[in-house]
Amino acid sequence: MTEASDQSTPYEGQRAGFVALIGAPNAGKSTLVNRLVGTKVSIVSHKVQTTRTVVRGIVMREKSQIIFADTPGIFQPRRRLDRAMVDAAWGGAKDADIVCLLIDAERGIKGDAARILDSLDSVKLPKILLLNKIDRLPHQELLALLKNATERAQFDHTFLISALKGDGCEDFLNHLAKAVPEGPWLYPEDQISDLPARMLAAEVTREKLYLRLHQELPYSAHVETESWEDHKDGSVKINQTIFIQRNAHKKIVIGKKGETIKAISTLARKELSVLLERPVHLFLFVKVRENWIDDPERYREMGLEFPR
Repeated sequence: MTEASDQSTPYEGQRAGFVALIGAPNAGKSTLVNRLVGTKVSIVSHKVQTTRTVVRGIVMREKSQIIFADTPGIFQPRRRLDRAMVDAAWGGAKDADIVCLLIDAERGIKGDAARILDSLDSVKLPKILLLNKIDRLPHQELLALLKNATERAQFDHTFLISALKGDGCEDFLNHLAKAVPEGPWLYPEDQISDLPARMLAAEVTREKLYLRLHQELPYSAHVETESWEDHKDGSVKINQTIFIQRNAHKKIVIGKKGETIKAISTLARKELSVLLERPVHLFLFVKVRENWIDDPERYREMGLEFPR
């Protein structure tokens, strides 16, 4: 009698799945994704609605590949760009294997967070509640928030975390490693994001723009990478355009004697050199395009569907 042939698959024991992080603007989703991935894949600023499209960060945990989808904040949209971002967030949730609602414990359950909780019944997927910034509240207040949230919506699991400090993140990752579906990995083992380098570069510059001018500049400012030239010495030349809607904003971005845009360029160049692991020559230009927020091409550049 001959021995049975080995029927094992090349991916035996492997798991892979998409985990969508949803929540109100500035709940800490991007901070959490960056923490879990171990490096920056999503930009962070004090400005609300900083994340505009679904950004995926990839974490390997033993034999499991966990693909986090950092979605735009969910809020009541007023403009076309708002609607596109909220649509992207709910779309990212419904395309995932597991949905995680992140709630800022310090802000509590009100406004956008309360509306999201009350809408979760429409998502027919395993759901996890993440209560963030637990270091900011006494234990009894955290328990009261958990009780409130779990009375409003059904969750399979709950975790108390601090995206900034890392509290609870290891337990959360260990749970997901066992919860994502069995199957082959969906990305190379050493890949940390699906964001193209050109888009990542534009996002880094937009972050520095917001950090420098978040009080003065409307969040509708947009950055695009216009050209990318690899040089023989290993460096890269990147030309980017900052689109703003009014001439008055152009003066703010450039600053007196060009000081502001020079500072933004320096900060972005330094971070890009680290992220890309190569010297970067960054050149920024500012253009006024009054109606860019209604231009379908700009939405495609951002990875968003253009809402009609």
